Amino acid sequence: MSQAEPPITAAEIRQRAYELWERNHRPDGLEIEFWVMAERELRAERQARLSRQGKAPTS
Repeated sequence: MSQAEPPITAAEIRQRAYELWERNHRPDGLEIEFWVMAERELRAERQARLSRQGKAPTS
């Protein structure tokens, strides 16, 4: 019986967005862009992990 992974939290997205922002030399005014990039990265990583485990969602 497989247990569903918990949803990606705002805290996880915030942390990743901050890391991306720092890696890109802390530009002003791109908060939304970094948030979206962070969310996409986290979703892609989760999808890849689930695919490797044979538990990819069918949506």
